[in-house]
Amino acid sequence: MGRSCWSNASGGVSTMDADCLAYLIEATESLTGAESEFTDGRYNNCANRCYYAMFQAAVVALIAASVRPAGGRGQWEHDFVQARFSGVLVHRRKLYPADLAPLLPQIFDIRRIADYTVSATSRKVAQHALQKTRVLVSAVEVQLR
Repeated sequence: MGRSCWSNASGGVSTMDADCLAYLIEATESLTGAESEFTDGRYNNCANRCYYAMFQAAVVALIAASVRPAGGRGQWEHDFVQARFSGVLVHRRKLYPADLAPLLPQIFDIRRIADYTVSATSRKVAQHALQKTRVLVSAVEVQLR
């Protein structure tokens, strides 16, 4: 799958596409931020960082599979990324396990509640989000190898 993220430079050295690399760095930073926020008991922010780590990793997966937004605008909208990751990469192409399909919308809902309501994210919910985020980000990293 990772063929679209890699190209051969002169001398046969493989290099990663700039967009893939940028989003992969963002996903890793967001996951690291989520882990830090969880450790410090900031569960609302942990939920936020979890979703964005997943979102950014899903963008990397889509780029690697040559799935891009229509019109080449380069704008990765939440609905597009969620639908294409699940529909194209999980269900149609079977590049990822079926248990990853519902994760983006699930963690999006947790993030939405954390960000836009007065309800506090519990430790248990944040821990669940963090565990699922690690799984999805790791799955994308493995596919890129």
